[in-house]
Amino acid sequence: MAEPSPAKRSDLPVRTASAMVMLAVAGTALWLGGVVWAVFVGLVAAGVLLEWSRLVLAFVPGVPGRLLWHLGGLGYVGLATASLLVLRLVYGVYPVLVALGVVIAVDVWAYFFGRRFGGPKIAPSISPSKTWSGLAGGILGAMLVMYLTHQDDWRFALSGVPIAVVAQAGDFFESWMKRRAGVKDSSHLIPGHGGLFDRLDGLLAVLFVVGLSGAIGGLA
Repeated sequence: MAEPSPAKRSDLPVRTASAMVMLAVAGTALWLGGVVWAVFVGLVAAGVLLEWSRLVLAFVPGVPGRLLWHLGGLGYVGLATASLLVLRLVYGVYPVLVALGVVIAVDVWAYFFGRRFGGPKIAPSISPSKTWSGLAGGILGAMLVMYLTHQDDWRFALSGVPIAVVAQAGDFFESWMKRRAGVKDSSHLIPGHGGLFDRLDGLLAVLFVVGLSGAIGGLA
């Protein structure tokens, strides 16, 4: 494996410090719950929507098209946000931690499998670094987390497959928006990490599908 460039090496302390701060703030809000959690999630959702709007304004021409995209963003981010709030309010801290753990495992395992095994790209015109081997690694990571967090029951492990696919789809969707907008990051809010949308693209997709499934189930 090639040595990381000096620029990447120098960026690592910043990325690490930013990640630690994000985890500390999010973890504290999650633990406290109630109004603190609601305000925290609401602020993050507002930040994502601002970044969404920035991307939309960069690649969607005309007021009607932009309005539709803004409404779509409200529905997408809003439903994902509602799912996250309901998970904490109704079911407690544990399912939120599981959801976060699965999505993080997808990202980490996909990255290392992609770097280790390489191979054909999934959609090089959208995200040149994403490979089928990375997706396979993400699926394995999600299955492992679901297995370990559900009393070592392999029936739950299988649910990691669609979760990983949805999380990667969310990643691709945001990458597609950024490529259309001609930007590398959704913003520069988080030092070393880009924007909130960059960090939460996979989680948003998973929570959106959870919320959509719950809404459809409630109507059935």
